[in-house]
Amino acid sequence: MKALLCKTHGPAESLVIRELPEPVPGPDEIVVTVKAAALNFFDTLIIQDRYQTKPALPFSPAGECAGTISAVGSEVEGWRVGDRVAAWLGHGGAREKVAVPARAVVRVPDTLDDAQAAGLFVTYGTAMHGLIQRAGLKAGETLAILGASGGAGLAAVEIGALLGAHVIACASSPEKLALASEHGAQEELNYSTEDVKAGLRRLTEGRGVDVLYDTVGGELAEPALRAMAWEGRYLVIGFAGGSIPKIPLNLLLLKGCDLRGVFWGEFVTREPAAHRRNMERLLEWAAASRISAHVHATFPLERAAEAFALIGDRKAQGKIVLTP
Repeated sequence: MKALLCKTHGPAESLVIRELPEPVPGPDEIVVTVKAAALNFFDTLIIQDRYQTKPALPFSPAGECAGTISAVGSEVEGWRVGDRVAAWLGHGGAREKVAVPARAVVRVPDTLDDAQAAGLFVTYGTAMHGLIQRAGLKAGETLAILGASGGAGLAAVEIGALLGAHVIACASSPEKLALASEHGAQEELNYSTEDVKAGLRRLTEGRGVDVLYDTVGGELAEPALRAMAWEGRYLVIGFAGGSIPKIPLNLLLLKGCDLRGVFWGEFVTREPAAHRRNMERLLEWAAASRISAHVHATFPLERAAEAFALIGDRKAQGKIVLTP
């Protein structure tokens, strides 16, 4: 079978395609014939050895995938060859077939395509966990999203709107803001032309933001924190802006607000039942078109460098998917 491999740490251009033996399932595993493998920002880091997860070389990138079951382990119940499934792997999805624990897969509804299903775990899963388990977002609250047009940001826009929040999309261009508005944002803030603190205070009439979903970090973090409402919840999602900000803790005291980390991967490990409930809910929403599960572009494995470049250059508006 064909596999995209990281054999030495480095840029996406150093990834190679090799032929590998087909996997055989262990007793509690299934083998998935991969139809779509979704990429995320962390994939650009993990191949450079700059991420907290450090798989042994060689490995395939892409932590989430969708496809059909082609083999079932001897102890697996409830799954059959031919069933459509999606799975969270952490890494390893960018290949034609992959063996995964049966507990890691969820059933894909017939009306949902593979590319959409593959891309739900990290971005939408993180948004669900962040907005529901970590923020306790309530209908009527104000939700601001930094990096609102990327895969993670668009997911938060859609889920926040579904949960009844007043969603403010924050991004760096009119085109990106237009995309966020198409997916449910009610107001827009262009932080390439307006200060984040001033803009958020203007849009909330001085009251501040109840929940802030920050996928960017960097120089936007502190001014965004200064725009929080009393008892607001600032969610730390990631650092697509490049640098990890250093937050003055006196701001938390003065605002009476919380700074809350959202580590979706650890949540999956520690609370698997809650994770499965989130994913089943998301798949139902996607199949009913209540969320778009927007895919920006698909690429064959041979064009993986182009796919990684879209993410690394922050040009992706939605998910980037590889098709083995």
